[in-house]
Amino acid sequence: MSNKEWKLIEKMVSTLGLEQRRARRWGIFFKLLTFLYLFMLLGLMSQNINESKLGLSGEHTALVDIRGVIADQEPASADFIVSGLRAAFESKGTKAVILRINSPGGSPVQAGYVYDEVKRLRALHPAVPVYAVISDIGASGAYYIAASADEIYADKASLVGSIGVVAGGFGFVDTMDKIGVERRLYTAGKHKAFLDPFSEEKEDEVEFWEGVLSATHKQFVDKVKEGRGERLKSDEQTFSGLIWNGEQALEIGLIDGLGSAGYVAREIVGAEEIVDFTPQPDPFEQFTKSLGVSVGQAITAALGGSSVQLR
Repeated sequence: MSNKEWKLIEKMVSTLGLEQRRARRWGIFFKLLTFLYLFMLLGLMSQNINESKLGLSGEHTALVDIRGVIADQEPASADFIVSGLRAAFESKGTKAVILRINSPGGSPVQAGYVYDEVKRLRALHPAVPVYAVISDIGASGAYYIAASADEIYADKASLVGSIGVVAGGFGFVDTMDKIGVERRLYTAGKHKAFLDPFSEEKEDEVEFWEGVLSATHKQFVDKVKEGRGERLKSDEQTFSGLIWNGEQALEIGLIDGLGSAGYVAREIVGAEEIVDFTPQPDPFEQFTKSLGVSVGQAITAALGGSSVQLR
């Protein structure tokens, strides 16, 4: 076989391999488009279901879940909770709203936003009461939110309270000395290195920070007293950061009774049908987040290329 024929065969094999690679890449690309299309349809269906709740005409008890750490960009963020609350109050058949809580607390800012919004919505809809129902735990920032409700219920073994504020960190000064590391920090402003973990603590800065925490704690306590009123049997222990079970919390006025969300809807509200208005994460957004960089890489290949916490 001549040299010219060999070159022709090599060219044909190379071309065939290139076409196969291109076909695989475009196959991946179109499969991804199909998946994205399906998840967009799911998102639209979910949106339609949520919108249909607003058209409910029969009497029902509206439910909004507060689950997990209360923080920005989380399922228990103020944006999510407030969105659910507004939808619940705007539904024509809503007889009452239940805040079902299972949270250890979190951001005082996010909790404060929700507290204020509950009070605002109650003023706009005076005939629609709000009940907080604590399941496993309703502590710290979660209890802050619960205090905005007309009444609070929990299970006898639920954990309730922890009315306090905490901010923590570490100090590495001695460790750095032992391993021979020198700290070099340059600032403009006397307290710009405020509470730097690699520097010695300064008494005036610690005193200042404790004042910030005390002021935040007072805000928390004032909101609890405002929400609970004379039902609260307050003493120095109540606002110390301690946590109680449901039976103990009932004795000191942190809650009004023992019962689940179903119990409250059936026995207290008188509307046994519960409609969940908790905002659900968008399926399309969840899908794109889960795939992340992998989606971008696949498409490219196809185309050829110390916070303060209420705790």
